[in-house]
Amino acid sequence: MIRICATEDVPKGTVISADVDGTPIAVVHGTDGGFYAVHDECSHASVALSEGEVEGCTLECWLHGSRFDLRTGEPSGLPATEPVPVYAVEVRDGDIYLPVGADGRPTPSNGVTR
Repeated sequence: MIRICATEDVPKGTVISADVDGTPIAVVHGTDGGFYAVHDECSHASVALSEGEVEGCTLECWLHGSRFDLRTGEPSGLPATEPVPVYAVEVRDGDIYLPVGADGRPTPSNGVTR
């Protein structure tokens, strides 16, 4: 496990960007209260999802409006048709952690890689 940040660094309804051994991660505090982590790049265009809007457990790409389910990575609307990698989040003692593999990189929990 690797510590990403404190929960207080991600107010409800916001996103922060993190780099985990060269992998861009968007850490999200959904308006539903949950914490999520997804690959910080839209599967439709190479833009940062961390600049998008949060609603419930979805994140909208700021450029073309595709929304991604933060639990599964699946897009819920065009133009994106491919899911983004999602990462398991563990909240412990006020901090957010992600599991990493032996190579130090986060391992997607939905099996999608980029």
